[in-house]
Amino acid sequence: MSERLDDLERRIDALRREIRRAVRARENVLARSLRAELRRAEQAWDQALADDEAPGGDPAPGSLLPIREQVHQALTLLGVPAAARVVVAVHTALRAGSLRGSQLTSLRRDEERSFRGAPFTRPYYLCAALTDRLSASRGLLAVSTWPLERRVIGPLSPRVDFLTTAIRVAEHVERSAGAGGHAPPGARRLLARLAHNIPGAGGGPRTRGLPPVDVLTPAGPFGEGFDGPEPADVVRAARAELEVHAAADAAARAEIAGRARERLADAELLFGGATLRVATA
Repeated sequence: MSERLDDLERRIDALRREIRRAVRARENVLARSLRAELRRAEQAWDQALADDEAPGGDPAPGSLLPIREQVHQALTLLGVPAAARVVVAVHTALRAGSLRGSQLTSLRRDEERSFRGAPFTRPYYLCAALTDRLSASRGLLAVSTWPLERRVIGPLSPRVDFLTTAIRVAEHVERSAGAGGHAPPGARRLLARLAHNIPGAGGGPRTRGLPPVDVLTPAGPFGEGFDGPEPADVVRAARAELEVHAAADAAARAEIAGRARERLADAELLFGGATLRVATA
C-alpha cells in the first residue's frame, strides 16, 4: 500500500472524528463542510487504491469512477444482494469495468465505519444482507436504500435472487442488441452460464446441486464464438420458476424484516446484529 493511501486513511479517520465533534457541538455549518471534505478524501482513496492495483502502476481502464460507485452500479443493475465475485463478473461483462475481487475485500467494513462515525451522511451505503438470525450474511453485499425485505435472506432467497440476476442480465443483453448494436461477448458468455442452471432457458442441461454462483466461474463449455441462449428464453424460463418460489420467499423475507425492525438499531439493520444475542432473544 502506497504512502499516499496511508496518508489518505489517516486523513479520513481524522475527518470522521472532527465530524462527530461538530455534530455533538451542533456546529451544523462546520459539519457539512467536513462531510464534503470527507467525501472528497474517500473518492481520492478509491482512486489511489485503483491506481495502486493496476499493473505497472498505471491507472486501470475505467477507474475514474470510484470503486464503491462501480459496485453500486452493478448491484443496482441486479437489484438483489450479491457476492463480491458475482458483482465483479457482472460489472466486467456488462459495464466493461475494471473491478477486482481484492478491491471489495474491505469495502463493507469501510462503509460500516463511515456509517457509525457519521450516520446517514451518504446518499447510500454498501451494506450486508441479513440472515434469518439477523446477522450479516457472509459475503453478500446489498444497498442501504433498498427496502429491508429485499436485503434479508430467507431459505429460498438464494435461488430467487439467482433467477432475478439471470433476468436482469438477459434484459440488459436484449437492450444492448435492440439498440442497434451487439451485446459484448462477455455479456453473452455470462448469460449462457446463468442459463445453464435454469431448466428450459436454452443453456444446456442443468447440473443439480450446483450452487448458483458457480456458473459464473470462467470454466465451462462456452468458448469464443458461442452465441448462447436467447435472452427472451432465459427471461421466460426464469420467470416461470420464480412464480413457484416468489410467494413463499416474500413471506419469509417479510417475517425476517419484521423481526429485524423490532430488534435492531439503525447500524445493525444495515450491517447485522450480534448472532448469539439475537438468536437467543
